[in-house]
Amino acid sequence: MGKNPVKLKLKAAKKKITIRRKYFVNNIKKQVKENKLMFAVYLILRLFVVLSMTSAVLRGDWESFFVCTLSLILFLLPAFLEKNFGIDIPSLLEVMILLFIFCAEILGELQCYYIKFPYWDAMLHTVNGFICAAIGFSLIDIFNRNKRFKFRMSPMFIVLMSFCFSMTAGVVWEFFEFGCDMLFKTDMQKDAIVHSISSVMLDPANSNKAVTIDNITDVEIAGRSLGLGGYLDIGLIDTIKDLFVNMIGAVVFNIFGFIYLKHRGKGKLVPMLVPTPTVSGKNDFETQQEESDIKDE
Repeated sequence: MGKNPVKLKLKAAKKKITIRRKYFVNNIKKQVKENKLMFAVYLILRLFVVLSMTSAVLRGDWESFFVCTLSLILFLLPAFLEKNFGIDIPSLLEVMILLFIFCAEILGELQCYYIKFPYWDAMLHTVNGFICAAIGFSLIDIFNRNKRFKFRMSPMFIVLMSFCFSMTAGVVWEFFEFGCDMLFKTDMQKDAIVHSISSVMLDPANSNKAVTIDNITDVEIAGRSLGLGGYLDIGLIDTIKDLFVNMIGAVVFNIFGFIYLKHRGKGKLVPMLVPTPTVSGKNDFETQQEESDIKDE
């Protein structure tokens, strides 16, 4: 008699769950053993997020609860990439990613650091440009070093592509902010107070000549003063500023990246920030699953 297919499927599913559980436990033990600082940072940040989430539930603040939930999900991103794409993310880069998420979502949004500290947003966008440049750099460098491809890209071309990758990520994020502001009436593209405007819309002759208004100290809407001390710019200055500091972060990383490529193996900073493929091209979970299949045979 043949084996019951339902029992075989249940057995296979149970084995897979067991392997995943072992992989999860072994991965945690490995991280604690190899990098105690990294694990401590991860644990402390998750604890703060869970406490913020509990506080949000008690207050009935479901928007903050959603932000905390999103943060916990994003904290899993480095592990997800390592597990599913066969890459090894350096501890320094992983710590930077986790701190970036925490500073942007928990401190920035929930603790209002974007309002309390005027340069908080600029600092995060600079770091974002730096991190995205590192990720773009690693993707292109891995492709360039693959022996299956016969052509090789120059160091200048690699850093140029890394720069473009970082800037594209910054532009896509600004699209996201604009979409949220338009659809959900948020204020992710923070406004600015200006005292001078110039626009062709103010030209009564419609001759496409910009008319400038200087020394704006107040704006009234329907006879009511806004009391802002100037004209309210709706997000444009914030968007350009964000892209500019994103560019600074990308340029800074790619200066180090270019030096690293010209003198391969001599730099210390770039290897600590650039993800690399695992030696076998397979992650630990896949290896454990293959070993289990061999034992069953």
